[in-house]
Amino acid sequence: MIDKSNKKFWNKFARLYAPFMKKDKGVYEKVCRYIYPHLNKNMNLLELACGSGQLSFSLSKYTKSWIGTDFSEQMICEAKKSGEYENLIFEIADATSLSFEDGKFDCVLIANALHIMPNPYKAMKEIYRVLKPNGISFAPTFLFKEGK
Repeated sequence: MIDKSNKKFWNKFARLYAPFMKKDKGVYEKVCRYIYPHLNKNMNLLELACGSGQLSFSLSKYTKSWIGTDFSEQMICEAKKSGEYENLIFEIADATSLSFEDGKFDCVLIANALHIMPNPYKAMKEIYRVLKPNGISFAPTFLFKEGK
């Protein structure tokens, strides 16, 4: 059977992902500087495709609660190795089929993932479903630029 979700790839790559992404630290810092002014201590936030927690650890301190999720069990294991805070937990979840109730979150973040998902439309429907009315959704995508 063909793994259309690429789960095998991400489970295999998980151990190397955080060290590999260090080269993009500046980009993650810029994304954090953009997002954090929109967060507050009353917010419950869901992060989809959190990987090993590059944004989770930097931004969760600005929220009431933060659930970092990824469909790769190994990515979640890697994120947990870096620790969890009182308001930050990591869980395995598929962005296209979430178990959370409707309207649970004040904010949903999915960074650098929609463009590589087999069914991004389904993920967007789930994001809309679990967001509170007037909730905030962030979906930054990092692009590579050649040259300067």
